[in-house]
Amino acid sequence: MKQHRWFINLLVFFSGFVTLGAELTASRLLAPYFGTSLPVWSSLIGLILIALSLGYLLGGRLADRRPHLPVLLWVVVGAGVLTAMVPLAAPLILDLAASALVSFQGGLLLGAFVGVLVLLGLPMTLFGMLTPFAIRLATHSVADSGRTAGRLFAVSTLGSFLGSLLPSVVLVPLLGTRWTFFAFGALMLLVAALGFALHARKGGVIAAMCAFLLTALAGTLTGDAAIRKDPGLIFEGESEYQYVRVIDRKSGWRVLQLNEGLVVHSKYNKNRPLTYGEWDYFALAPFFNPAPAKPAEAKRWAIIGAGAGTTAKLVLRCFPEATVVGVELDPLVVEVGRRFFDADDPRYIPVVSDGRGWLNRTSESFDVIGVDAYQQPYIPFELTTTEFFSDIRDHLNERGVLAMNISSPPGDDRLVNALATTVATVFPSIFLLDLPDSSMATILVATRQPSTLKEFGANQGHMHPLLKHLVRPNRVKIRTEFAQSTVLTDDTATVERLVDQMVFRQVMRMSGGERP
Repeated sequence: MKQHRWFINLLVFFSGFVTLGAELTASRLLAPYFGTSLPVWSSLIGLILIALSLGYLLGGRLADRRPHLPVLLWVVVGAGVLTAMVPLAAPLILDLAASALVSFQGGLLLGAFVGVLVLLGLPMTLFGMLTPFAIRLATHSVADSGRTAGRLFAVSTLGSFLGSLLPSVVLVPLLGTRWTFFAFGALMLLVAALGFALHARKGGVIAAMCAFLLTALAGTLTGDAAIRKDPGLIFEGESEYQYVRVIDRKSGWRVLQLNEGLVVHSKYNKNRPLTYGEWDYFALAPFFNPAPAKPAEAKRWAIIGAGAGTTAKLVLRCFPEATVVGVELDPLVVEVGRRFFDADDPRYIPVVSDGRGWLNRTSESFDVIGVDAYQQPYIPFELTTTEFFSDIRDHLNERGVLAMNISSPPGDDRLVNALATTVATVFPSIFLLDLPDSSMATILVATRQPSTLKEFGANQGHMHPLLKHLVRPNRVKIRTEFAQSTVLTDDTATVERLVDQMVFRQVMRMSGGERP
């Protein structure tokens, strides 16, 4: 085997590459069903580590009993075939896991756990077998065993490093999730075929190449299949950040959904300018200023987390002199807005950027800045702190207003209170709009000038007729009171822990086990 030491290095390198690459790409398979929250990532990483640990154990034992390269190569063939089968089995397995488990308490975590276990448990176990087996084959004496093990672990880790970058930066955006898995499987089958050829095993070469061709055929036949089939699906795509789909509902509404699709991120109906959802209520923000507050004063708007442009469309309709800068992290969402949500008004200026990064780079000032960039449990901590809200204040004109969408479980105001307390360290007046048509949504409005609810009442006469519908009696509850809570800062933003506690409380409520 000395003459083929380079092949052992090659095998271990690509094993590390595919192992970590498949792990990261698997998150894209789970996202349409379970999202990309911390519990889902924990399930994914934890189960793959367990599978790899089992593989290390089995691989070491098999290598001691049958220390021959062809044995190792058949393990490689198995790993390649099972990896290529992952996207074929994913729709059925994940559909069943999601429908059967998500409705139960803890279902998000349990569903992701079962999905990963069934889909990736066996291939990852086989990948775990490769490195200890390779070390056994490459070790010729006790004297060089440490050096051999160190070299192969280093080579494997370098492969893993490449596997941590290439899928997210190149393969998934270019090929998509399915073809990325097919490519991983095909790569391992080609490596196995090369090994069989070096060892003069024609049968192994033929078997590996047949499996390779079947993998390519499966990818070709299923390459255009929907990732997640849903009635009314008119578009789906994968970006560097997430899974994106557009659905036409029987009600006439077109909706944008991301990842698991539990939340609607944008809505559109050409015959209905109001959604009566959280997007509309951003347009009320300027009227919380001291009277008189007229539409002509609110000319410059920015929406951080603009989605497909739902909020911007209503703003441009109700404020004819306005322009709206829509800051959106995902360029695919911006493109979807243009193609499917009529977000092509020349007064709407989409900017592809991280919200806080854009705020730090721009020198523009605005009359209204909206923040609609997080939906529980997806809450970027850096968009919840005093430093962030101070940056927003510095980019507002003297009568500028901040408006933000906060989602939380019914009856649990801890997140609202924490954000209101934090914003109140920067802005003098805080207003909370509890939306009756969306029991999980509260719109927080903060003004640079001290103001009161009386001022808002005095300004209602200046509103566009569409906006007057939003403030009819019993349509929305507006309050200024909130419980004092923790101030969130860049150094001590505990928003993830707060959200975890809220989710746990909701789980306990669903199970009937909440304690007083």
